[in-house]
Amino acid sequence: MKVTFLGTGTSQGIPVIGSNHPVCFSKDVKDKRLRVSILVELNGYTYLIDCGPDFRQQMLACGCEKIDAILYTHEHSDHVMGLDDIRPFYYKQGDISIYAHKRVLKSLKKRFDYIFKTGIKYPGAPTVSPNRIKNEPFFIGIQEIIPINVKHLDLQVFGFRFNDFAYITDMKTIKEKEVEKLKNLQVLVVNALRIEPHYSHLNLEEALQFIERVNPEKAYLTHISYNLGFHEDVEKKLPKNVFLAYDNLQITI
Repeated sequence: MKVTFLGTGTSQGIPVIGSNHPVCFSKDVKDKRLRVSILVELNGYTYLIDCGPDFRQQMLACGCEKIDAILYTHEHSDHVMGLDDIRPFYYKQGDISIYAHKRVLKSLKKRFDYIFKTGIKYPGAPTVSPNRIKNEPFFIGIQEIIPINVKHLDLQVFGFRFNDFAYITDMKTIKEKEVEKLKNLQVLVVNALRIEPHYSHLNLEEALQFIERVNPEKAYLTHISYNLGFHEDVEKKLPKNVFLAYDNLQITI
């Protein structure tokens, strides 16, 4: 399995427009973060988790040639607003399968009504095949995918487990029965927004406590704001099996 971190930033990305925070002026490429998303390549399939507003730029950077399925964590704009830019994949492959909670599918149909329209459509619009998922395992081809149900303040969000890899973003709380789904992981990815506490995201301390609780072999932090600090400085302070993810990082599991 190969995982590519397409974006590792928070909802505004880094640098933030108009910000004078020092991290926004960093020359380190690892401090420049697009909106959060990953690509999972496994057994000949390419899975995209979230399709945010930087999707086009991310696809050009990674050289992705096909997408077999898009899995959505939730409906916030930084996770969904790139859907129209799937058009080159649609023109080449046909309908693109998307997988999401029923609430998220409803939101997508409202925002992108022309994509979901039945009957005569605008000729350039892509077409998707929507699949409703619940908090129970499902299959894409032969691959079992296990949803991980978490809360982003009061909003339900899905993380996803593929074999020994799990990806969770925009989490603040999680129930014990969901933590049980994360046992025996090689790699866990989880959000760590900043140093200070936040009302709807894990901060660094909470993320590290969660990683210790799950006890994966390795963990990567994502959905990072400039308030976490400079990449190089933060990574020096992390436990030996925990790393800051950065845009275009590729890992093999």
